[in-house]
Amino acid sequence: MQLEQQTWNVLLNSDRRKKGREEIDANNLDSKKEFRTEIERDYDRILFCTPVRRMADKTQVFPLDKNDSVRNRLTHSHEVSNLARSFGTTLVHSFSIAEGAHNSLRDIPALLAAIGLVHDLGNPPFGHQGESAIQSWFVSNKDLVAGKDFSVLSQRQYQDFLKFEGNAQTFRLVTRLQLLNDDYGLDLTYATLAAMMKYPIASNGVSKGSICTKKHGYFFSEEKIARQVLESVGLGVGRRHPVTYIMEACDDIAYAVLDIEDAVKKGLASFSDLVAYLEHHNKGDEVIGRLVENAKSKHADYRLSGLSPAELNDVSMQRFRVFAIGEMITSAIDAFVKNQDSFVSGEQAKSLLELSSAHALREELGQFSTIHTFRHRSVLEVELVGFNTIRGLMDIFWSAIVETNPDEDIKNPIHPYNRYVYTRISENYRRVYDNPSDEMRSLPLRYRQCLLLTDMISGMTDSYAINLLEELRSFKVAA
Repeated sequence: MQLEQQTWNVLLNSDRRKKGREEIDANNLDSKKEFRTEIERDYDRILFCTPVRRMADKTQVFPLDKNDSVRNRLTHSHEVSNLARSFGTTLVHSFSIAEGAHNSLRDIPALLAAIGLVHDLGNPPFGHQGESAIQSWFVSNKDLVAGKDFSVLSQRQYQDFLKFEGNAQTFRLVTRLQLLNDDYGLDLTYATLAAMMKYPIASNGVSKGSICTKKHGYFFSEEKIARQVLESVGLGVGRRHPVTYIMEACDDIAYAVLDIEDAVKKGLASFSDLVAYLEHHNKGDEVIGRLVENAKSKHADYRLSGLSPAELNDVSMQRFRVFAIGEMITSAIDAFVKNQDSFVSGEQAKSLLELSSAHALREELGQFSTIHTFRHRSVLEVELVGFNTIRGLMDIFWSAIVETNPDEDIKNPIHPYNRYVYTRISENYRRVYDNPSDEMRSLPLRYRQCLLLTDMISGMTDSYAINLLEELRSFKVAA
């Protein structure tokens, strides 16, 4: 018990990269003006930063959707944050996880709420299609950007962009780009920075076989910070923080259940379609069987209430959502408690849901979404618009960026069109690029130019990206 307590004390390290802050003890606050723990303050720092508000106009599943009841990236993040916080509250109060560790009763739920809110902050517009568009642009322009045989930029550094990852951009966003008055970004605690890393690995370390290394979680430019963070919580490269598994499970649950609810609201599928699919594909799984039975029972009750067909479909789906989330959260909590040693060590190679009794349900819900949502023509059409929009913007911004060189004090492009384009890059991103720290200046200029490009593209919302491309193309024609 003593060893476990010490381990959690390190995992919940509330120090910050910027030194000089007094630690706050939640158990002795009488003489303090600050009544939040440091990790609770992290949640508030994240909540009030500008990129969180931008998520209200970033795609969850349905890009540019005008239906105000359909989820966007912001509502999704709040839902994941809430599920994760509740998960953590249950663990510390009902199962005594991290018992005796400093501030654990408050910090574990707060930590999970914080990383649930921040987990998608660096995602580009148009969801995962945005990531694909960025990756494909770098594939198509390798010789132009990196040079033939990587003569301008090393293959190791270019991998960051060939495999561009929203998770790595999130880490960069909170450690560098959200400037306060220094180079520490939001200056979050070591615990929060470590726990938000779903993939504690660099782009050249991506490998199959473990849930922790299937993608990368930080760029070459932030590798030193990432290593410092992981070491500060007693982990190392490739080892996850235990609460990261929980946040990932809550994210998967939100995707699995709530994306289907959105599809039903849009009329792409119905409650009856979903139940029929699960009944047909169930191979004796108890969780699926219990969920279907409970959902059908409530549906039968609602049919006697005089509801219209649309209302019946909607309320039955809402009840299904309640039952499904309950089943999956309960199963995930059981799995975490049973396997907590491998989670605490950060070496568990499987996801939390994969180890849970809700694994089959998660798989079948995912297949249903693929068939009835992600392959629907209306979704594919707008995804294509997003893909082309990002590619078009990257062509335009790159032409402007390569005319600059802060190392030689060339901070404005020569061509008047490119000079205008360059001013459309967010001022704080340009400040980081134009006035690099000694650490950043040691990186190749071309690498920093690629970062400026992806910083700008990732920070856009769906609507802003479309409108900006239209604006910039209009000036190009005039020029």
